[in-house]
Amino acid sequence: MLERFRAGWATAMTPPAKLFIALHLSPDMITWAGTFFTVAAALVCFPLGWLWQGALIITAFLFSDGIDGQMARMLGRKSTWGAFLDSSLDRIGDGAVFGGIVLYYAGPGHSQVWAGIALGALVMGQVTSYVKARGEALGIQVRGGLAARADRLVLLLVAAFFTGVFDLPWLLPIALCWGFFASTVTVGQRMAQVAAASAERDRLPL
Repeated sequence: MLERFRAGWATAMTPPAKLFIALHLSPDMITWAGTFFTVAAALVCFPLGWLWQGALIITAFLFSDGIDGQMARMLGRKSTWGAFLDSSLDRIGDGAVFGGIVLYYAGPGHSQVWAGIALGALVMGQVTSYVKARGEALGIQVRGGLAARADRLVLLLVAAFFTGVFDLPWLLPIALCWGFFASTVTVGQRMAQVAAASAERDRLPL
């Protein structure tokens, strides 16, 4: 859903990208820094019950996910390594965010049920990305699905923020249920794309 805003997001990231370039920082440095602080905030704030604080800090550092790419484009440094690094560290950041919510429910949230659903959302979110990467490694274009990475992450952070600010204990579970459901459906949709493309390819004569 949020993919349609990609062009506008790139424009918004141009000013900070120019600033970091002027400070002689590289895109890879921004990628590493953004991931480090995202992981630190998620694994410190959420397990302590600091939901809105964690969501706010993580959102601020998630901006780096767009800044590094814009910096690379502006510097003419788009590379295979940069794309690989960005994608790999995204998985670490996402795992930390959802893992932090698992630890929240295992601790101050006092709910093994919601901890389990949060863990399910984490696993299926990672599988969503893996299915896409594995399909494309086989030369099959894998697109779309019910919910992309940005959709799931933004919804979770928004829910965590408002749960913490307004004490809405039902909001975060709704976001987790949607994240688990949407990720599972997206995995199925992407596997179906790969299955259809594979069947078509296998029918072609050698």
